[in-house]
Amino acid sequence: MIRKAPKAHIPEFLIRYLERITHVKQMNAFLRKHPTERNYDFIRLVLDEELGCTASIEGTENIPAEDKPVIFVSNHPLGGLDGMIIAQMIHEHRPRPLKVIVNELLMYIEPINSLWAPVNKVGQLSREQVEAQQQMWEAGTDVLTFPAGACSRLQRINGKWQVCDLEWQKNFVQRAKEYQRDIVPIYFEGRNSKFFYVLAFLRKLLHIKLNIEMLYLVDEMYGAHGKHFKVHVLPPIPYTTFDASKTPKQWAEEVKLKVERMKE
Repeated sequence: MIRKAPKAHIPEFLIRYLERITHVKQMNAFLRKHPTERNYDFIRLVLDEELGCTASIEGTENIPAEDKPVIFVSNHPLGGLDGMIIAQMIHEHRPRPLKVIVNELLMYIEPINSLWAPVNKVGQLSREQVEAQQQMWEAGTDVLTFPAGACSRLQRINGKWQVCDLEWQKNFVQRAKEYQRDIVPIYFEGRNSKFFYVLAFLRKLLHIKLNIEMLYLVDEMYGAHGKHFKVHVLPPIPYTTFDASKTPKQWAEEVKLKVERMKE
């Protein structure tokens, strides 16, 4: 794909660098080794065999046992690996249909793309994608979403620099009310490298619109080899909580603050 960039001549040294930071050879070797694995079996192999990552879960009693569909919402510190770990965790404790709302680029990961509900970050969704999402909600599928829409960044808050989520979008509150779904908040402990945050900060400082740091997310994932992560599941929030006393945007911010208090 790198070599086929339209109307662009990419120097060979840059191609080699991009292939290195995106771990193309490693990923292709893994895919050749496991050509038939799909969905959660594939995720388990990625976590256990390719990355050697482990995770411990606190608050599993807060994962609803009843079959009523819910919306899981989480902070997004890592930008990919956290989504796989949380999806696997939900599946192990609540084995019912689940869709994860992700950047549409992840649809190219064929062994697990049936778990995704794509969102186009740079344009409009196709009519087929819009219809698929509508069917997802109407069919009563559980949904995992990251309301920040992107992984955490370095930000200056109350005079202090800290890594935290961007503003949470209100869509999950609106969907909770529309489809009468309780919200299950999740806090995921984890960070990317200092390099990632500095690069993102400098890119924004220089007013560069191209999301350069996103190119390094695969490298960040491989850099997490052997790490242990902690996931905290908070008590569900009934959809009736989101009344007219606050706007959907204000409710979304309140849920975000509830999740972020877990790191204090």
